[in-house]
This record gives sequence, structure tokens and C-alpha cells, in this order.
Amino acid sequence: MTRTTPPRPLDITGVFPELAGLARTAFRLHPVPGEPTVHDSSVGGPLLWPADEPWPEYEMAPIPHWEANALRDIHLRRALLARSSAPPHGPGEVLTEDEQETLRRINTGLDHESLPSGPQPMIPLAQLYARDVPGLAFPEGTDLLQVLWATTYVPSRDSSPVQLRWRRCAEVRDVLAAPPEPAYVAVVDFVPVPCVLHPEAVREFPPYHSLDEDLAARLLAWDEQRSGGTYWTDLSVAPGWKAGGWPTHFTFREPPEPDDDELRCPECGGPSDALLTVDSNEWDGSDSWIPLECAKGAERPPDQPYGNLWDPTQVSIGRGYSLQIYYCVGTPSHSPALIMQ
Repeated sequence: MTRTTPPRPLDITGVFPELAGLARTAFRLHPVPGEPTVHDSSVGGPLLWPADEPWPEYEMAPIPHWEANALRDIHLRRALLARSSAPPHGPGEVLTEDEQETLRRINTGLDHESLPSGPQPMIPLAQLYARDVPGLAFPEGTDLLQVLWATTYVPSRDSSPVQLRWRRCAEVRDVLAAPPEPAYVAVVDFVPVPCVLHPEAVREFPPYHSLDEDLAARLLAWDEQRSGGTYWTDLSVAPGWKAGGWPTHFTFREPPEPDDDELRCPECGGPSDALLTVDSNEWDGSDSWIPLECAKGAERPPDQPYGNLWDPTQVSIGRGYSLQIYYCVGTPSHSPALIMQ
């Protein structure tokens, strides 16, 4: 399945030639719900994980006043809602009484008092094979990136809820057949729908906060004079899940920029760079990023009646933001830096 980003409304380097040397290649991942295997690049799919390697864990606690759910129940609820929403039926029309009772039980959540304490297994967030994202900065001798995370809110300036693994596929002889699962999920919106990927290389330019002050000011003034096709929305950074490229814009900070130490490796203090963007939506209010294959106004794929084309993973960061995962340029195996943007 192909996903094709439309051409940009204009070539911004024709207006600001100094941007030409700042262009980067990003890979829009274009996740689509499916059944990925360990041999596929995926979001929320199974990992090519060595059977003899410990699975990462994270010290979790239920969030007060938030529902905690079993991982299997989250997938079951999505399956029931998908079936109940399939045309020509309306919500709830095709579920049995037992299935409706199952939904009520899941929606109630688990009793926090009954939940186990201590570390819980992380869950797969993404797996990227180098063959699918050529040019992404894989460390020498590796051809596979795996990203795992904990299903709890990411504390500010704490990188521990996300872990990276860089591997060489040929070295994984025996694959872990049944990865451990957490006893509960603290944030339902952090459980991705398993998706196959359709990576597409696109050209990006820096967000405002990555430009020098003079150029950023001139671009902002240029944007303010336009009624559409602005640098911010259409000509710089692609929305959605992506690998590499430039980090996304800051959407809720004033000033809209990171602190000096946020972009430093949390282990060595060295520079970090954009690795993976986890986005709440595949596109935003600007129609220019909608893939040509996703016709404007087509809200749902025919085989996925529950969910939307712009929200295939059903992951939501905060109130619809994105989580930018940065890797250490000097030592990619170091813990990543995380910023909600």
C-alpha cells in the first residue's frame, strides 16, 4: 500500500535560498492497522527480540483517578467497537448482551488496590529496519532499531520510560516467542494499534526554534502575510509519525523553544538529534499533508470502520501533541531525550 505526500505548495528555497543547505530527509512512516510480524517495520507490532535477552521493565504506579486496564482488554475493547461500528450497523447494534457487559467491565477499569507493585514490562512502540528507512542514522554494524515504552505518563526530563535497542538482525538467532506483558496499563492512549508501515522519504526544513533569530523572524513575518501555504503549516516539518528529519514545532510553549539542556543526552550531556516523532495525528488542519491515496473527506478506511485515517495508531500524546524522541549523536545506545512538543 503506497502513501504519497502531495508536492509542497511552493519551493520555499526559491523565497529563502539560505534554507537550501538546511534541508533534511525525513521518513513519514504512514502507519496502517494490520498484522505485522517480527520481520516487519511496525508501530505496536512484535519485535525481533533475542530469546536470551532480558525484556525491559519500568517502575510503574497507577495514576489516581485514571482507569487502569489490562493490555488484552484494551485490544478486546477496540475489536468490539470496530465490529459494532461496521456499516450498515450503528454502535451497539451487533453486540450480544455478554459483549456489552464485557465493554462495561473494561470501561470500569481495574481496582487500583489489586494492582501489583514493582516494575512492569514495557511494550513495543516501534520497530524500524534500515532497509525501510535508508539514510536514517543507524550506528555502524546495526540494521534494526527497536523502541519500547512504559504505558504511563512521561515525567518531565525523565528518559527512563522509553528505551532504544540498536541491533544487527543476523545476530538474533532465537526469537522470543512470548514477550512478557504488563499486569496493567496506566494510560490507555499509550497502547498503539499494531500497524504496518509504508515509509516515504520527504524533504523537511527546520522548525522556527532551530533557526537563527534573524531567519526565523523573517520567516515568521512572511508567514503572517500569507493566507495559506505557510512555512509553519505546509513548508517545513511534516506531521505524523516519522523517523529522522527535523523535530516538530513546539505548539504549546512560550517561547516556543526547548531549554538549553533539554536537547542534551541525559547520560553524557552531548548533543542529541531527532530520531522518532510519535504524533497524535497523521495530519493536522493543513490539508496539504494528506496523502494522495487518502482522499479528502474519506474519514475511515473500508476495512477499519472503527478509527480514522488520520489516527491509525490511536496513540494520543497529552491533548493531541507529539512526543519527540532524540538520540545521542555520539553514543546512540545512550538513553534518549524526550520532549513533548
